Amino acid sequence: MEAKKAAKLRLGWIVIGILAVLTAVEFWVAIAINSALLYLAVLALAKAALIVQYFMHVNQLWHKEGHE
Repeated sequence: MEAKKAAKLRLGWIVIGILAVLTAVEFWVAIAINSALLYLAVLALAKAALIVQYFMHVNQLWHKEGHE
């Protein structure tokens, strides 16, 4: 059980790292590229998907009751 918790914690830190990198890329795109709205929208959607999937646990809505 401890190994499963450690794996989930590691995955959470990886997702936070990915979100930080995407935020830095988003900042760079906003500064460096004129008319970057499409790029920024794609980055924002990617970040939102990560947050919903890993921190809001929306995927568990379709699983049967029970704790993992």
